[in-house]
Amino acid sequence: MGDAGVDAAAELSTPRFVVPEPGYRHGERIGFDDLALTAAGEVRRPDPDTDAESIRDLAFALIRVLDEDGTAVGPWAGTLSDDELVAGLRDMLLVRAFDARMLRSQRQGKTSFYIQSLGEEAVACAHRRAQRAGDMNFPTYRQQGLLIASDYPLVAMINQIYSNRDDPMKGHQLPVMYSSRQHGFFTVSGNLATQFVQAVGWAMAAAISGSDHVASAWIGDGATAESDYHAGMVFASTYRPPVVLNVVNNQWAISTFQGLARGGAGTFAARGLGFGIASLRVDGNDYLAVHAVSQWAIERARQGLGPTLIEWVTYRVGAHSTSDDPSAYRPNEEVAAWPLGDPVARLRDHLIGQGVWSKESHDEAVSEVDAAVRDAESEAEAHGTLRSDDAASPALIFEDLFENLTPHLHRQRQQLGY
Repeated sequence: MGDAGVDAAAELSTPRFVVPEPGYRHGERIGFDDLALTAAGEVRRPDPDTDAESIRDLAFALIRVLDEDGTAVGPWAGTLSDDELVAGLRDMLLVRAFDARMLRSQRQGKTSFYIQSLGEEAVACAHRRAQRAGDMNFPTYRQQGLLIASDYPLVAMINQIYSNRDDPMKGHQLPVMYSSRQHGFFTVSGNLATQFVQAVGWAMAAAISGSDHVASAWIGDGATAESDYHAGMVFASTYRPPVVLNVVNNQWAISTFQGLARGGAGTFAARGLGFGIASLRVDGNDYLAVHAVSQWAIERARQGLGPTLIEWVTYRVGAHSTSDDPSAYRPNEEVAAWPLGDPVARLRDHLIGQGVWSKESHDEAVSEVDAAVRDAESEAEAHGTLRSDDAASPALIFEDLFENLTPHLHRQRQQLGY
């Protein structure tokens, strides 16, 4: 080979640094062409004791129950009665009303920060309805539906958001980072992906103690790029504790699209295959599908059959947080182009089609939840807000730290004048 041939070969083999690109930018056609949809009712439902290797295809398909007409079809349908579905719709309506009012409160200066779950309500609400008392969630900051679906007091949630005198966290956490052992809600961690190792460790301890309780871990698509995600997966696959590993793929990790964290994997669920973990991919905007798969995975764990990784395919309609402007990195038309619709509207239409709901009953339910949130806010605001004259004393942050306050904390409190 001559010198020219050597130079050409060297140029072809030069390593390249690749940065994944989203499928479209501002002003371009929005298609979600790489979403890989499956028709409702087409994905098989294996027995919970099926081994992970024999259900590899479920990591690439999309489990759906509601078809385009709002009819429940296929083997995953039928896990909920009409009354239970109505309760689920009310849960989601309450989450949505709560988010809207708290977002408004943040804009009014009553709290410093808020994160809504607009468009993702079905994932947390339906999963919580599939759990039992004693099961424990290790959530991120967009799973308020887990608390609301378990009847956690709205006033307590708002007290925490407002950082007021009755804040149950006593200022130890940022707004929206709730905690309630009684309601199966482990303290929210602001550090990404810690939930996987925490949940796996809790589930290991539950198994060692002989308990039949199950842990559920929650992270977003972006957090799967963190090392804690992989550490949790290793321990889950090795010790096979009773844990459900939830990846909420809402398409955006703050300002980066989901392809950056997914890398070369076809789906986020496919990541579990290399660990030998049963892995499923689900329409996260289909309340019926979310409940059916959650129930399947939770009972699989409870029967000692090991962990399950679930990718919930959903969409973050709003901003990442009140500190974010999504128009800077995604086209405004993307929301309307999202092919899996609105979880609230889809369940509403299904119930109307079943003859157990109506436009009038829906409007009435919306008014009821709005009133409930408004009343809860009024009660919480009586205990102060972040910037009110009767705001919480900074001395609260020194409570519930140690049985006997340490000398250095005594000094810090004195420096604050308390």
